[in-house]
Amino acid sequence: MTTVRLFAELKLRLLAGNLRGDLERKLGFVFTLVVAVLAAGAGFFLMGLIRLAPPDVAADLVIVLFTLFLLAWTTLPLMAFGLDDTLDPARLALFPLPTSRLAVGMFTASATGVWPAASLIVTVGALVALASGIGGFLIGTLAVLLQFALCLVASRLVTTSLSGALRSRRGRDVLAVAAIGAVLLFQLPNLLLNRDMGDPVALLHGAAQVLRWTPSGLAAHAIADGGWAGLAELAAVALVVVAAAWLWIKSLNRALVTTDASNPAASVRRDSGLVDRLLPDGPLAAVVTKELKYMRREPRYRVVWFSAVVLTAVLAISFGGDGPSGPAVPIALTAFGGLLVTMQLCNAFGIDGRSLWMNAVAIGSERGLSVDLAGRHLAGAIVGIPILVAVAVVTGVLTGGAGGIVWAVLTGLGVLGIGLGVGAVTSVVIPYTVPERLNAFTGAAPGQGGQAFASSMGAMAGVVLLSLPLLVPMLFGLLWVCALAPFYGLAAEVLGRRLAARIGFARMPEILAAVSKPV
Repeated sequence: MTTVRLFAELKLRLLAGNLRGDLERKLGFVFTLVVAVLAAGAGFFLMGLIRLAPPDVAADLVIVLFTLFLLAWTTLPLMAFGLDDTLDPARLALFPLPTSRLAVGMFTASATGVWPAASLIVTVGALVALASGIGGFLIGTLAVLLQFALCLVASRLVTTSLSGALRSRRGRDVLAVAAIGAVLLFQLPNLLLNRDMGDPVALLHGAAQVLRWTPSGLAAHAIADGGWAGLAELAAVALVVVAAAWLWIKSLNRALVTTDASNPAASVRRDSGLVDRLLPDGPLAAVVTKELKYMRREPRYRVVWFSAVVLTAVLAISFGGDGPSGPAVPIALTAFGGLLVTMQLCNAFGIDGRSLWMNAVAIGSERGLSVDLAGRHLAGAIVGIPILVAVAVVTGVLTGGAGGIVWAVLTGLGVLGIGLGVGAVTSVVIPYTVPERLNAFTGAAPGQGGQAFASSMGAMAGVVLLSLPLLVPMLFGLLWVCALAPFYGLAAEVLGRRLAARIGFARMPEILAAVSKPV
């Protein structure tokens, strides 16, 4: 009990530390707390509504949802590896505790917090959806607790087993590819439905029949079954939890004594490329060259570009076949691709970290900061424009809207310019740290998750609002407006960059401090 109390207090102190930071950190924590509370309430309500469905459909829904919860608990912590200090066993290697007690403490830390509580509340909604009678309620309560324990143990088993790989660049690349593959896999039912390859009830029943024999499926089915059959199913789930806990302890013991080889020495080489031949020597060329090297070497950059293409391609396939057609479809999808591409620039200075001080020393005026931002934007355009052209062509062909390819490219360029301008402003108004050791999906240092979310949502809202003058006329068939999109986007980029330079030059010390937070 001492270990449980100690780790619970440590986790609560980490959470409470957000309230002792600066104003942005406090607002980010409050925002995260509000979102978690709303998610818990909405999830519990929606889970309870399942009771209105026929009993067999309700049971199938809960089986699928329980399995998805387990999958989410297993995969999402991988994307947060490095944000949550309690996920990496190397952070706890010096604790004078045996492995078994350390595992108990890490389990406690996993169960402590607003999001674990929200997950448990949503899971409890299954009692409303399926339980009947006192016996069913008691068995259901045990099933919910076992499901929650299974999620925690499975999450810890995966993160501990892969902790060494997640600290390496190659491991982060593999994680990025696997996560994008998982996104495509989740889109499979939607693609099948859009192409009339099955009806929702049949797909749900087929999936539930398969997932029925997984640990989460057994826990959900036990709530619906009740009686001795339900107890037998819960006994099987308990055995799985115990086995997973044993494997986790073994993996934890090995991780605590394994040398961290994630930072091998890097070689330095000098090369010249197209930028060196096209741009004259100066700050602009230096920034463009640096940014292009970041995009080539940094997993976090690569996953953003690849995700933009993959998600847009999934939407194109979803709209293909019997879906909507015409020039408006490639235009809308290319505009969405432009939005995704520019979202990475809403925190342009974060990936520089402490090295931003060299830029700050070289920047002696608002014009200097504007040139720095122009270099970052030019590098983004060099990579982003070919992607948008490819997206426009592919979506135009797949959706039968080849006549809208040119309009789609023009619109995509407009949205790209708008996103660059908005991203420049959010970069100086809400900067935050992006530690280099985090994996490709992490967005901020510990305690700055709320700032990252606010920056991303603010940038997205700004891009959407400023894009309305382009997109609204298209709803009325005025496609000629697309011809004005590149000029509109260029004007938005120039104005946004100059506004950001004016704001950012006065706030350069605050920006440097924000992107240099210790982790």
